[in-house]
Amino acid sequence: MYRKTAGNQLEFEDFCLPFGGKLRSDNRWVILSKQIPWQKIEQQYSANFNGMGCPAKPARVALGSLIIKERLGTTDRETVQQIAENPYLQYFLGFDEYRDEIPFDPSLMVFFRKRFTQEMLSDINEQIVRNATAAEKEDKSWEKSSGEDNDDQKPSNGGKLIIDATCTPADVAYPTDLNLLNDAREKTDEIIDAMHQSFIGRRQRPRTYRDKARRDYLAVAKQKKPSYKKIRKAIGKQLNYLRRNLQHIEKMAEDGLLRCLGKRLYRLLLVINEVYRQQRLMYENGEHKIAGRIVSLSQPHVRPIVRGKSKSPVEFGAKISTAVVDGFGFVDTISWEAYNESGDLKGQVERYRERFGFYPESVHADKIYRTRENLQYCKANGIRLSGHPLGRPKTVTAENAEALKLEKKQIYRDEIDRIAIEGKFGQGKRRFSLDRIMAKLAGTSETVIMVVFLVMNLEKILAGLLSFLLHVLHSWLRCRQKQIAASLSACRGCLLYAQLASQP
Repeated sequence: MYRKTAGNQLEFEDFCLPFGGKLRSDNRWVILSKQIPWQKIEQQYSANFNGMGCPAKPARVALGSLIIKERLGTTDRETVQQIAENPYLQYFLGFDEYRDEIPFDPSLMVFFRKRFTQEMLSDINEQIVRNATAAEKEDKSWEKSSGEDNDDQKPSNGGKLIIDATCTPADVAYPTDLNLLNDAREKTDEIIDAMHQSFIGRRQRPRTYRDKARRDYLAVAKQKKPSYKKIRKAIGKQLNYLRRNLQHIEKMAEDGLLRCLGKRLYRLLLVINEVYRQQRLMYENGEHKIAGRIVSLSQPHVRPIVRGKSKSPVEFGAKISTAVVDGFGFVDTISWEAYNESGDLKGQVERYRERFGFYPESVHADKIYRTRENLQYCKANGIRLSGHPLGRPKTVTAENAEALKLEKKQIYRDEIDRIAIEGKFGQGKRRFSLDRIMAKLAGTSETVIMVVFLVMNLEKILAGLLSFLLHVLHSWLRCRQKQIAASLSACRGCLLYAQLASQP
């Protein structure tokens, strides 16, 4: 059945507001605003400024805007528009009344990401988790240890620490040597044009053969599967074109023309010189790897991270070591260089001790963490490290069959517990922006990564609060139903008694 409507647009004055001009206290943004320690954030944020200049936006507006952007999955411009249209978002940012205008220019979002460092966001994240779990763990110390333990009252190990590492890909095109050299050559042409701008009509521009170089690049780049020899020959040509351009730039720099370059072009020139050095060295030695390899001109801090995955064996971005405790995620290390994450185990265990006041009962990690050094460290501190023991499998005998069976079950349970951190990675990469970091600078990219984990922890807190409210409501309804049933039963008993009393 379908009921037809008039389909006419109501007049603006006839549109009815469902909340009667007041915000609902059970709205998700209202609930989330009470889970964040805004005053402590304000104290940390204010340390970035001095007494000079135009007054900056409050810390609640800055961090709240980053949280809104990540939760809604919008761009900077769309985030500002959403804030201007939604009174709940304005309440979340600490506004005292609804304002029908954009609160700030979208370009300020870049400065918000610059001002919140990795250390600041890590402290904020731990404070949020500490406040959320204080009611459940009142008997456990969440204060940071001073480093002096009392041997008479040394706390025993407790809890599970789940650790793993992953890569957060940056928003860069898949790099190849040929494409990178072609981009570098085109940028050097742009630099030469900027340096020659003041001599147009008075001096001949240096010859760069840009059209010929473009044709030589496309002759190979457009082929579906060019051979190794063709690719190597094309790379050699682009290296020669780039060398010629850099020599022209060096001669023009001797005349003091570097002052004609802006900040962006001068930074590009420095990056291109390093790219040429790396590519020339790899070309002459017949190699395909070098320390500190640059794969993007716009983001020279990005490095290739070999992950060994079937879908993408090599990813380009930051490598992070994370920990999950009771469903809450923490970022312990962010590195733009490839490294072996097994070396982070000791630091992550010590940070667990600083957060909770005691060592974990067990550490759940994959095979790469099970080194002899890590095993000795865990054994010395009474920690059980998950996974199969090193060495050859033990021979099953009648004496150890039961013990080996229990050990196998324990290993299986440990692997099941380790799924939580894989789910956390999936949530960050599918639901949020961890799969493609759109920020361009190294510092702002680290801020985005930290905000993603902060938002995921807020989502867990919000889901827990809603589940608790539903449980309370369900319990109240059941209690109310029992009261009504008892009242009806009492009424039926009274009615029956009256009927019997009325009979002769």
